[in-house]
Amino acid sequence: MVDHITGAVTRALRNALRQVIGPAIGACVVAYFVYYAVQGDRGLIALKHLQGEIATAERVLDEVRSERQLMEKRASLLRTDHLDLDMLDERARSMLNLTHPNEVVLPRTPLPDAVEPHLPAPHEGITAAR
Repeated sequence: MVDHITGAVTRALRNALRQVIGPAIGACVVAYFVYYAVQGDRGLIALKHLQGEIATAERVLDEVRSERQLMEKRASLLRTDHLDLDMLDERARSMLNLTHPNEVVLPRTPLPDAVEPHLPAPHEGITAAR
């Protein structure tokens, strides 16, 4: 009789373990995929990071495009088929660092203030000879 009861308990325990182990393994597999869908190399966090890098690269691209358009416009003014003499004069002067004798040159950056030498006051460092 004791053997019969222990056998029944053992079978019930095995059935319970079979019913629990399958879903537990399935839950672990699902948790693994969910974790890597969020934290992995190609997960949601990596996606947000890549979207930020793309936005930064697009801003840089827009800046470079506008700079290129400006350069192309300036270069088109120097082409031989429609040469702009003012632009040619400006480029030649800046490249050769030349000016006409009657021109006034204004510096773009402010010059540092002139440093005046410190002169001692009449009572500093000067002693009267007696």
